[in-house]
Amino acid sequence: MATEANRQTTKPVTIAIIGAGHRGRTYASYALDCPELAKVVAVAEPSRHRRAAMASKHNVALTMQFSNWKDMITHGKVADCVVIAVQDQLHAAAVADCAAEGYHILCEKPMATTIAECVAMVHQIQNVPVPRVFGIGHVLRYSPYNRAIKAVIDSGALGEIINVQHIEPVGNEHFAHSYVRGSWHKESKSSFALMAKCCHDIDILSFYLSGLRPTKVQSFGSIGHFKKSRKPVAAGSAVNLLDCTYEPNCIWSAKKIYLDRLHDGGIPWAILFVDADVLDIENVTDALQTTSYGRCVYECDNDVVDHQVVNIEYEGGVTASMTMSAFTESICDRGTRIQGTKGELIGDMVTFDVFDFLTRKKTHHEPVSEGGYHGGGDTGLARAFVASVANEDQSLLGVTPDDVLTSHLLVFAAERSRLEGRVVDFAEFRASCEDGTTR
Repeated sequence: MATEANRQTTKPVTIAIIGAGHRGRTYASYALDCPELAKVVAVAEPSRHRRAAMASKHNVALTMQFSNWKDMITHGKVADCVVIAVQDQLHAAAVADCAAEGYHILCEKPMATTIAECVAMVHQIQNVPVPRVFGIGHVLRYSPYNRAIKAVIDSGALGEIINVQHIEPVGNEHFAHSYVRGSWHKESKSSFALMAKCCHDIDILSFYLSGLRPTKVQSFGSIGHFKKSRKPVAAGSAVNLLDCTYEPNCIWSAKKIYLDRLHDGGIPWAILFVDADVLDIENVTDALQTTSYGRCVYECDNDVVDHQVVNIEYEGGVTASMTMSAFTESICDRGTRIQGTKGELIGDMVTFDVFDFLTRKKTHHEPVSEGGYHGGGDTGLARAFVASVANEDQSLLGVTPDDVLTSHLLVFAAERSRLEGRVVDFAEFRASCEDGTTR
């Protein structure tokens, strides 16, 4: 991806960040790493603390700090491009407003939470008077690991690809935090779990198999554990961890996930919901008393699945599968198995081995890591997007708006299969989505 950045010879691309939470901060950090290529000049964020923190870090003028993107829009076009990292259900409206203003757009995944919004978004992007770059947060495409795998596939070393197996181990604490207690716990407030968590995992299958059209989709999944019927009898009627005598024996204890992590070197999950400069026992405890993050996982109103399997058949009979599970030690360290007619590839998102069937030799690959999240995919996407904007060239992203729509419709088709207990013909499903008969 460095060659893409090197094509930029003009002044730094100016960026407006809409949503200064975890994802917005992650993409914005590229401007700090590469100030000669990108500069954050505006931030729209309802949280005063988050807005001020980002403005301070990027030296954003007070006049360019907004409580929401609607206020920013009233000031006209304030930057070359926007990064949209608000909650999922707001993506469609934010993209529509920013597209109308003529911004190049990078939208965090998913692009939207309904079929109609996704289809309308692509139509709007494609029909603006002046073409603009449109990217989506399918960050896995841009990690050194997946780029190296794609290079092996394209080299022909594996022969014709027959089957792909991909696993997304969400991590037990991550799932409890985000999908039981947190912002993505309820479909009506965000989206179903497969879309919210794994649309980029479905996308990476198509990335590996570029050029092949999906033909059939099948999926299974449910809430296997996070429901009231699975609550330990010893926990009684307790709803909040602070009232629960069973808490010391509970795997999912909010005390263990949030308070203990302040001191034991683990992931400081509390930073994602405690609105303070410094995390301490007092403000985290207060948040656990007053927010859903202190709630018993068996007493939440979550309705998204905690495990799911998706099977996809592509043209020519090539098959692929994706498994998502909450019940893992590993946090989002994807696993990869690709079988071809000449060899097999097995990887762990950091390194991978290629076994040659003819020579019976195994080659070990260690792609250079760029650090950060998603195996460097966040940095890779930010770099590609900035280069695309600087050169006004969508091709530098390596993906079209139609590619993005295809990946999202595959996710919707998988969820339709899960809910209806049937195999979905993808061509028929896509046609019905685009003509508005399936919503």
